[in-house]
Amino acid sequence: MKPWPELDLTDRWRLLLGEASAPSLGAGGEVALGMDQALAWLYGRDGPDGRGDAGDGLERHAGDQASSLTVPDWINAIHTLFPKETVERLERDALERYGIDDLVTQPEVLARATPNPALLQAVLRTKHLMNPQVLAMARALVAQVVQELMEKLATQVRSAFSGKRSPHQLSRRGSSAQFAARATLQRNLRHLDPQTRRLVVQQPHFHVRHRRQLEPWQVLLLVDQSGTMLGSVIHAAVTAACLWALPGIKTHLIAFDTELVDLTEQVGDPVELLMQVQLGGGTHIATAVDYAAERIEVPRRAIVVLISDFYEGLPERLLIEQVRALTAQGSKVLGLAALDEQADPVYDRALAAKLVAAGAEVGAMTPGQLTSWLAEKLT
Repeated sequence: MKPWPELDLTDRWRLLLGEASAPSLGAGGEVALGMDQALAWLYGRDGPDGRGDAGDGLERHAGDQASSLTVPDWINAIHTLFPKETVERLERDALERYGIDDLVTQPEVLARATPNPALLQAVLRTKHLMNPQVLAMARALVAQVVQELMEKLATQVRSAFSGKRSPHQLSRRGSSAQFAARATLQRNLRHLDPQTRRLVVQQPHFHVRHRRQLEPWQVLLLVDQSGTMLGSVIHAAVTAACLWALPGIKTHLIAFDTELVDLTEQVGDPVELLMQVQLGGGTHIATAVDYAAERIEVPRRAIVVLISDFYEGLPERLLIEQVRALTAQGSKVLGLAALDEQADPVYDRALAAKLVAAGAEVGAMTPGQLTSWLAEKLT
């Protein structure tokens, strides 16, 4: 689990004193400003007597930018900015002190919500607070967002595993995706009318794709489920479901923090899988890699995909030795610092460099890029 950012003394006083200290202490750094806005959104609704009377407190203390936060925005922000213990306190105050229960207790709020990835993350972060009725509605929202993600990724998976185009072999039949524009123009030039400057295409041509022949492979996805990795957890579940549908690939999905849970049996149902994920806690990467190593059937036909920020809670040497042993036996190890649409990595670069030296490949990818990489490695 990534260490939470250290704030300098000025930023700490800025958070303590709030908006009124800005003229003297400045606006603060980006992290401190985000923390201040998240705290002001919640505690800025206290009245002068501190009893939670909203009054105009939010307007006076939080400012325009902070007050524009929605409940899902605020939930996602605090889970990114604060450690687990602080998040639990903020959520408890939001529910018990201020009655901000829009997302987790009111079905009509979820009924009006627009399904999107941000809402999905907020639901997964607060599902443990929901009553059964709201949880059922939340599950329906999760299913809708996951279906949209799967439809998008499935197209990329089919493209990645459908085969490579042969630049020299053409066919007179094919799909629009295989249309060979240059070859079609060249082979129909004799039908060009110089007077009207129009080219009549009498026979289109299409590239021929050679189907990839997949030998049996194992793909073991190990997903760090600490709070900061939620976007990667979501996309790992969707990616695993798409790979699970491919012939010749045996897909495993293992989620971990200081404990681990083998979710392989739920890979075909990413909604149920995500509803079981328990976010938070520390990170014992070596334990997960050791568990995966024990389940490898044919070492030279196995790929271990480690999705983590690489902030290891166990001695680093254990993980490095495991990666070195895996690559020595012929297995491939890919470390991903991020797996989402942005692929913005935040990770322990020093440990990642040591894993590369031990034989792993480390990077950050979108789900589509991961499937393309796997397609190249598996064929």
